[in-house]
Amino acid sequence: MTRGRTIPLAACFAAASMAILHAHSGPPFPILTDRIAGAYRVSVWSDPDATDDGSAAGQFWVMLGAAQGSVALPADTRAEVTIRARDRENDTRRRPAEPVNGDIGRQFAALVMDHEGPFSVHVSIAGAAGSAAVDADVDATYDLRPPRFMLAVYLMPFLLIGFLWTKLLVRRRHRVITAPPVN
Repeated sequence: MTRGRTIPLAACFAAASMAILHAHSGPPFPILTDRIAGAYRVSVWSDPDATDDGSAAGQFWVMLGAAQGSVALPADTRAEVTIRARDRENDTRRRPAEPVNGDIGRQFAALVMDHEGPFSVHVSIAGAAGSAAVDADVDATYDLRPPRFMLAVYLMPFLLIGFLWTKLLVRRRHRVITAPPVN
């Protein structure tokens, strides 16, 4: 009887776990790696968090290098990131990427992704070495990480159980020491 209930319960848990695994909740990940476009080698990393408050949580890092590894990138090389919601008409946003800490090879842009779903990502590059463009796709999801203060809420039951268990052990030890010997 117990096995008959355990198997469906385990199946439901596994199905729920698989659904959770498809959501993004973590560090940036590559959506395009080492693509040669024109005179550039391009990689794009993304943290595609959707928001309801209008904040630009869709983050994109564009890593640029010369297609021929020994050549340096010109200082005027700039990338522009454009996203378009694939499930909505006329929902296009663009932003020029800014160099991270003055490094032309690493550029960053944050855009508003106001709903979950698939987005097309277009990165255009322009500079003295010429122009190029690459395309990729990404699925935006809401950030599933709980706020930091919730850590205390989550730990509270474990701390309470630990406190009660320690209190029980101390009380039990005190009874054994003070109990009269049995003859």
